[in-house]
Amino acid sequence: MVCTMAFLRALLRAARMVRHSSPLAAGPAADDAVLLDAPDERLSPALVAAALGDHEPAAELLAATRDAADWENRDRYLDRLAVFARGRDGWLVDWLAAAPRDPDALLVKAELSVRRAWESPARAERLREVAPLITAAADADPRDPVPWRLALDHARGTHATHTAFESLWEQAVRRSAHHYGCHVAALRYLSAAWYGSHRECFDFAERAAEDALPDSLVQALPVRAAFALLLDPRAAERTTSVLEERIDAAADLAIRLSAAYRPGDPWPAEVRNLLAYVLLARGRGAEALHQFHLIGRHATSFPWSWVSDDPLGRFLDARDGARLQVASLTPLRGRADHGRPRDHYA
Repeated sequence: MVCTMAFLRALLRAARMVRHSSPLAAGPAADDAVLLDAPDERLSPALVAAALGDHEPAAELLAATRDAADWENRDRYLDRLAVFARGRDGWLVDWLAAAPRDPDALLVKAELSVRRAWESPARAERLREVAPLITAAADADPRDPVPWRLALDHARGTHATHTAFESLWEQAVRRSAHHYGCHVAALRYLSAAWYGSHRECFDFAERAAEDALPDSLVQALPVRAAFALLLDPRAAERTTSVLEERIDAAADLAIRLSAAYRPGDPWPAEVRNLLAYVLLARGRGAEALHQFHLIGRHATSFPWSWVSDDPLGRFLDARDGARLQVASLTPLRGRADHGRPRDHYA
């Protein structure tokens, strides 16, 4: 009887998957419509021009963010421009030659140099060599917090002491108290993989989220702490019910943050991608599938590149997994209810 019932459950599970996976698949964007790290309408022309060797649109874009004190987009655009320059930097070389003291050109140069140093086997030594470039970028516009985010990343790679890191952190928050990139840099420093612990990571993230502005991405810091914990194989056996509760609370907070933005909005896309990963890891497939609906075509490298060499493929696999998880748990329709009460979704 036990074997028969197990077989029956397997048959029911397969039937549910077949009956429900097709309509569920119609919701999110089609596989071939999903783009990895798709640039927005402001960044896209700058990247196209840079590919053609023209730095002017990138210069105008970053200058506009600096003039408007739009530090969040400035950091985001800097990241994408530096990634592009790793393979094709002729436009940046020309920009620096034409305007060697331009704060925006200096910032891209510093970001690119730090990225290259991180890839070196002699990381700490190479990072120390590029420190003057970060200083030059910070001095070029004392209002800008983004060079200080870069300084925080640099400090982590050069094994800076807590005291030295705190000094840099004070400079960063003095310029922008709620800057997301600086908070992420601090969270990484405090992570168990570097100079802290999972509990320290959660403590910092939760306090920062409580102090964050309404609808600020800083409210997603706890779900980043949850991701770090879930990714740590050493922590699996030591994860307590308290930590599990913090993971779920972080996901709940990120769900509320995600709900504040329209579906398909590229601004919270990375947070939604991260949230979908954490929800799936916690067995919350229906909620994860809803996030994939909200993500639309905006897949992001983070977090999928941390668990796969093919981040887009991993995103699509996870989305399929969420569909199947939901389908397998959806009751078959048309059964007699045998007089039992049914809820709204029965």
